[in-house]
Amino acid sequence: MRILAENKKAHFNFEILEKFEAGISLFGQEVKSLKAWGTNLAGTYVVIKGEEAFWVGANIPPWQPKNIGGSYNPQRDRKLLLKKSEIKYLIGKSKQKGLTLVPLKVYTKNGKIKLEFGLGKVRKKVEKKELIKKREIEREIQRALREY
Repeated sequence: MRILAENKKAHFNFEILEKFEAGISLFGQEVKSLKAWGTNLAGTYVVIKGEEAFWVGANIPPWQPKNIGGSYNPQRDRKLLLKKSEIKYLIGKSKQKGLTLVPLKVYTKNGKIKLEFGLGKVRKKVEKKELIKKREIEREIQRALREY
């Protein structure tokens, strides 16, 4: 499994309750571009429209910019390949107040490109400060243990 892109801030800004894995419907040049350069997951999100899930806001540049057709849109919504039961479950969960579908990482698995996204709850500013304090205390404890 090779990680192509990772959203490092997602675990800081959101409390991830559950994780899901989905295939992504891509064009051939998008697959090559992702494997070569990756993408930025900041600002992207997963949305459910009707009975389908889409990855919105991802910018995948063309593989060969001078060799593309005029209709290619690097910002297009990309369909996620999920089972109907998973989509129905996500529809119910995403309608709850404060829950969002956040992309966590894009990676290859058995030659296929997958998107891992999580069902997350937005952290408040106070919770973020507590998380930072907790990490600092853990670091100090580890340093003290190494000295002895």
